[in-house]
Amino acid sequence: MGRSRLAPGDLLIEAVAGILQRPARSVLTALGTVLGVGAFIAVLGLTGTAASQIDTRFNKLTATEVSVEDTGGKDAARVPLAFPRNADARIDRLNGVTAAGVYWRVRLGRQDPVRSAPLGISNGADAQTQVIAASPGVLAAANPRFAQGRSFDAFHEARRQQVAVLGKATAARLGITTLRTQPAIFIGDVPFSVIGIVDDVQRKPELLMSVVVPRATAELIWGPPTDTRAQMLISTELGAAPQVAHEAAVALRPEHPEYFNAVPPPDPKTLRTAVSGDLSQLFLVLAAVCLVIGAVGIANTTLVAVMERTGEIGLRRALGARGRHITLQFLAESAALGLIGGLVGTSAGTATVVSVSAFRQWTPVVDPTTLAAAPALGLATGLLAGLYPAWRASRITPAEALRR
Repeated sequence: MGRSRLAPGDLLIEAVAGILQRPARSVLTALGTVLGVGAFIAVLGLTGTAASQIDTRFNKLTATEVSVEDTGGKDAARVPLAFPRNADARIDRLNGVTAAGVYWRVRLGRQDPVRSAPLGISNGADAQTQVIAASPGVLAAANPRFAQGRSFDAFHEARRQQVAVLGKATAARLGITTLRTQPAIFIGDVPFSVIGIVDDVQRKPELLMSVVVPRATAELIWGPPTDTRAQMLISTELGAAPQVAHEAAVALRPEHPEYFNAVPPPDPKTLRTAVSGDLSQLFLVLAAVCLVIGAVGIANTTLVAVMERTGEIGLRRALGARGRHITLQFLAESAALGLIGGLVGTSAGTATVVSVSAFRQWTPVVDPTTLAAAPALGLATGLLAGLYPAWRASRITPAEALRR
């Protein structure tokens, strides 16, 4: 009697027949792998897509923003405001600067509530409404969109006029909905004419919750900042921010550049790598959990199939099948389930990335290497899951099968 052998074609046919013998069970078994591989593709695809969007927005906004802090250096106690009065003009002369302005939060006492006129909807100044002293360049650098009115300018600053720009949320809280009636607000007992309502800003979103008044006016009424140091917001052209940050302190006070600390934007590549890395690590853990669940499902189903098909295994052994043939048969079935789950999961994950990107109007980013590796991941999951059940099946002897 010749050696028994199992051709690759016969092995494939046997694996497909074993899967199709119980289609409902096979579908449920492969579902875990589908979820795991689908989550793997979706996570990497959405992470890459989101990182691309973050990089684009970063380049447009954060990469063109420089912040200068007034530290005062060793003279901080006797120099409450180190920024000169013409700080905006000094920074505007630097190459690459589009707008710049000095601002700080005005400290108000409880006797100085912010209220609207003439009826007066008052609220504690420290509770919700904050007052920001700002030079005209701050609003220009914040790139606001006005719902009504306009910003104050150098004329208001030079004349120390009592005008104010409100954020949309602050205006609504004070009951101001239109500028046609020339509304005014009172900060304590000091009246301010409202000349603009800001609907949105690209930088410094806290301005939407504030009352913004000219810097010179604030200094005249309340004096220089006391419990907080002033800052400067600078918007630049793309690529100019690091150089502007390097030159800002000397441009402001050549005799005392140590009074300032200029903060350039972080490296966009570093930010994108950090964000995408955090997202990948978080969601890849979930994908790995799904794959483990899928592998356990395949292993459990294959082991049950081995017990149910003991008679079949015994008959094959009696007809000459060797232990390795039985091992290969069940490994092929579990690998086929894993491969099918990997293919379906890859399709589902890719469809998820494309759908989310289309909904958000993003450009989907999926690495072709990931798409190629995902079905192989499903195949490997199926193979690993089938190792123990296949080994159990190969240990069944014809005599044991007959006894069962």
